Amino acid sequence: MTQEPPAASTSTIAAWVLTGIGLVLILWLHLTAALLAGLLVYELVDLMKPAIKRRITDRRKTLIAVTALAGIVVALIAAAIVGAIAFFKSDAGNVPALLGKMVEILSSSRALMPDWVASEIPAHPEEMKEAVGQWMRAHLDTVQLAGAEALRELAYVVLGLVLGALIALNAALPEEPQGALATALTEQIAKLGSAFRRVVFAQVQIALLNTLFTGVYLALLLPLFGVDLPLKKTLIAVTFIAGLLPVLGNLVSNTVIVIVSLSYSPHAAIASLLFLVTIHKLEYFLNARIVGRRIESRAWELLVAMLVMEAAFGIHGLIAAPIFYAYLKDELSERGVI
Repeated sequence: MTQEPPAASTSTIAAWVLTGIGLVLILWLHLTAALLAGLLVYELVDLMKPAIKRRITDRRKTLIAVTALAGIVVALIAAAIVGAIAFFKSDAGNVPALLGKMVEILSSSRALMPDWVASEIPAHPEEMKEAVGQWMRAHLDTVQLAGAEALRELAYVVLGLVLGALIALNAALPEEPQGALATALTEQIAKLGSAFRRVVFAQVQIALLNTLFTGVYLALLLPLFGVDLPLKKTLIAVTFIAGLLPVLGNLVSNTVIVIVSLSYSPHAAIASLLFLVTIHKLEYFLNARIVGRRIESRAWELLVAMLVMEAAFGIHGLIAAPIFYAYLKDELSERGVI
């Protein structure tokens, strides 16, 4: 017989309700960037904290070491963000150049497309660029709002990094007695952090593998057959960045690679499509092993969660969906509900 899970205490139920309200508010107020940045700093510091405590037994020195570690982690993450921005603005990783190349390829490949698709694409790259320019002029307010939103998200990331460092520092302080509700809330936050660690670290592994396979294909295999695609470094960087988003990220990077391959020949585009499909079939088993071991969820479960969260909260819901879903599934599994 199935054993009934123990009844939840009043403080545990209250913690569930408050945590749920907090997560919904984070999505509703568009604070996802701050949450993820804070969790990243906290989990990285927490991951390295045991090594410090093994080497330093003095409480004051431990606190100083954790403070320095938090500062180093924040500095490294900030440097990585600045480096990524600089790369995508450079000639090697120029995203506008990549987009311009894709526009040119699509325009020059109209003859290879079905009539119903070709009729929607301008005949010349200049016409497409002019159409994009007209759209931007007609939606100037939207473009300006998008720029302001990007700056605000960057500010949220900075605040999240600082808050994550402060929380990690506070966790290194001597423990003080807590009430039942505070204890229950701390447990829920720890579970959310655990879900974040498992999802993000698993997805980084998958993105690195995907980038490695794609880099070998673009930089080694294609040149062996005399195919030298433009903007290879940008394609590899886009593959890694897009690969951090489960399921949908691969669709984005694969589409870009196939379109750029079309600039060489239709055969190169077909070869790229076949290679990417084959690699991702192989990666499916690796993903199942990596993600399944970490969060015990199948690809279709994550996809459904992402679609529902995107419909409810937009891009913020899409990004947060794997973490929130892993947290919810952990909680339900622990209670014996699923």
